[in-house]
Amino acid sequence: MIVVLKNGVAKEKREQLIGWLKNYGLTIHISEGEFHTVLGLVGDTSAVDMDLVSSLDIVDSVKRVTEPFKCCNRKFHPDDMIVEVGGVKIGGGHFAMIAGPCSVESEEQILAVARAVKASGADILRGGAFKPRTSPYDFSGLRALGLELLRLARAETGLPIVSEIMSTAQLPLFEDVDMLQVGARNMQNFDLLRELGKLDKPVLLKRGLANTLKELLMSAEYIMAAGNERVVLCERGIRTFSDYTRNTLDLSAVPELHELTHLPVLVDPSHATGINRLVAPMSLAAAACGADGLMIEVHNDPLKALCDGAQSLRPEEYDALAKKVRAVREAVKA
Repeated sequence: MIVVLKNGVAKEKREQLIGWLKNYGLTIHISEGEFHTVLGLVGDTSAVDMDLVSSLDIVDSVKRVTEPFKCCNRKFHPDDMIVEVGGVKIGGGHFAMIAGPCSVESEEQILAVARAVKASGADILRGGAFKPRTSPYDFSGLRALGLELLRLARAETGLPIVSEIMSTAQLPLFEDVDMLQVGARNMQNFDLLRELGKLDKPVLLKRGLANTLKELLMSAEYIMAAGNERVVLCERGIRTFSDYTRNTLDLSAVPELHELTHLPVLVDPSHATGINRLVAPMSLAAAACGADGLMIEVHNDPLKALCDGAQSLRPEEYDALAKKVRAVREAVKA
């Protein structure tokens, strides 16, 4: 249920209403906009008399919310959410460029890439330390050493870092990582999502290979219901009958998610296509359709990459793309 208060309601009256509603065992999410304050009621609202609440002189309207996701529902939070990652803002008109290698392979590699993407205007450095791989024989990351090398790159460049976490057992290793990524394979690892909800740290939540937007939002709900509202969604392609690209990039998800939720929405064209030459056009399309940022794989020597070299851009390719993305965003604003 949503209770919209009239403009200029006295704080005392608002607190009295909130206290009364809490007596029903409800959790109240407060969203203060420019003209209205929205109270989102989470819990069993069947005992609440909607007509009585509507009749109060401080209430503008009362509505029932039929969607199962509440915390991440735009009806509860009409204004865009801005998530801050180490001083970098994502959402609410702030566009973030996240770039870096699929996997951290060595100190020389991550430092070279970090310097290059920083020079090209990247805001956040990505790099995998723990890699979920289809085959148990493939390179699965440097693990704790990989995180240490990411921190070294952050110290030199000043770029905040984001890396994928695969299980709750790894949480102590990620205490000094600026943003935790939940990969597509773990989107419905509910134990992990609950634990991430207890942290005061931004979470990048990727859409699963075969998951609907509703399922993505319900996964975000797990994190937010546990107390952490700093969630950023990521469209990274879904599995369809098409076998030409690695996955099928669902760009329609971007405007649709913006209608459904106030959370920022990023696009990962690297994993979506799996093909280097398709990353640039899909990045431009994502910027044009309203994405709040891009997550792009960059490697200083893709031919020798230990993971996903075929979809990685070289630093000079990323530099050229970054310029085009900025131009597209300016054109869309006009």
